[in-house]
Amino acid sequence: MIELIEPTIANGGLTAGTLIGAGLAAVVGGGINSIAGGGTLVTFPAIVALGVAPLTANATNTMALWPGAFGSLWGYRGQLAGMRSWVARFSIPSVAGGLTGGWLLLSTGAERFARIVPFLVLGATVLFMLNGPLGRWLRRRGSGGADAEVGGGPFFFVAQFLVGVYGGYFGAGIGILMLAVLGLIGFTDIHRMNAIKVWGALLMNVVAAALFAWKGVVLWPLAIVMAVGAIVGGYGGSRLAMRVGQAWVRRAVVVVGMGSFLWLLLRR
Repeated sequence: MIELIEPTIANGGLTAGTLIGAGLAAVVGGGINSIAGGGTLVTFPAIVALGVAPLTANATNTMALWPGAFGSLWGYRGQLAGMRSWVARFSIPSVAGGLTGGWLLLSTGAERFARIVPFLVLGATVLFMLNGPLGRWLRRRGSGGADAEVGGGPFFFVAQFLVGVYGGYFGAGIGILMLAVLGLIGFTDIHRMNAIKVWGALLMNVVAAALFAWKGVVLWPLAIVMAVGAIVGGYGGSRLAMRVGQAWVRRAVVVVGMGSFLWLLLRR
């Protein structure tokens, strides 16, 4: 049987301190997402540290942060012109993978997920570190201008489905995985790739969040406070993006990610 109720703060009520702490973490995470990405590596460990069990924290974090993708998608809307068929093709494995990953998370159970989560954080941190080298490789390839004509094939559907499974299960680092898949199948325009990536991430997170809400594993007061914090942080981060060096922010995220891995590993 799926273990839906964890022996966590969910059963004892949320304190004002927990809500404030989660809101502040979401502000920081939203700002980091605007500047360099990787905000989940801050928000997820933060709410675990506040007393929320990892499975509930993961589900709540997914519910809280996915609305921010709408802003990114609106900003990239021009890049999706002429890409309707690709958007449709991208949707099928993203939705199927997101649902599968969400179901696997709920099937894992609270205790088992708590044992796995340090290594998920470590893997996501490594993916985040690879984002820079992959981005430089994609930029060197240049813009071919014919990305709408790129063929998908079985490799694309299987690879994107697997990315979707990971996205529904944990989610941190899915952007870099999708960029890698798109690059491998022949996409060269980084702006179009980012637009499609945002669309795929939105679908994965929406279906997973809907599943988590239906199964009752989302702490709604926490999710709402974090959503507001993420919006505030995202706006503030966009204002600071031109003033703060991405390199320093990225290094800070890596330090936080590695530190979170060690903390989560030792606290078990």
